[in-house]
Amino acid sequence: MVLSTIGIKTCSVGMLADLCCTNSIWTVDLAYLLQKFSVKFSYYTVTLGANPGYSDEIYYKEQLPTDVVRVNKLFHDAIEAGISIQCRSISEEQISLLILSGKYVAIALVDQHKLSRSWLDDSCASGLGDSVSGYTGHYIVICGYDADKDEFEIRDPASSRNQEKVTSRCLGEARKSFGTDEDILLISLE
Repeated sequence: MVLSTIGIKTCSVGMLADLCCTNSIWTVDLAYLLQKFSVKFSYYTVTLGANPGYSDEIYYKEQLPTDVVRVNKLFHDAIEAGISIQCRSISEEQISLLILSGKYVAIALVDQHKLSRSWLDDSCASGLGDSVSGYTGHYIVICGYDADKDEFEIRDPASSRNQEKVTSRCLGEARKSFGTDEDILLISLE
């Protein structure tokens, strides 16, 4: 979706999958993919490398042992590959200002359960433990922001809807959930 938005229309999902060389996609994999297409972006995360604390999480349990070495090597080699990774959180307010500038879209890693619950309940599911439905990592594209309603416009590749809106608070909960490392790629539209 993002490559098409910035004018790169010559690649299929199959071609992108081949370029990734793995079915276990981490945000760092997406950063390398964007780099292959010479896309300008900023990468923010609160954890540099594969977080060993996720080893007991059902979502990560099967793939983490094999992903750790690969993912940590990608992080280690990032600077040499021309990829700058900033180890810090970025707030929903900062994201909204960047999106409102019209110069960026973002790819964010979210907990799909928390994001889905926010639509079903029309509010965030604060207070419900992660154990209720577990963590499921999922990427969405953030492409708009309505300041009056404090809602982000997103595109969700797992949804049949053309556009969806989610409150800033709900997006924050889904983005900052255990398992996401608050990963976000801000892609320049210029």
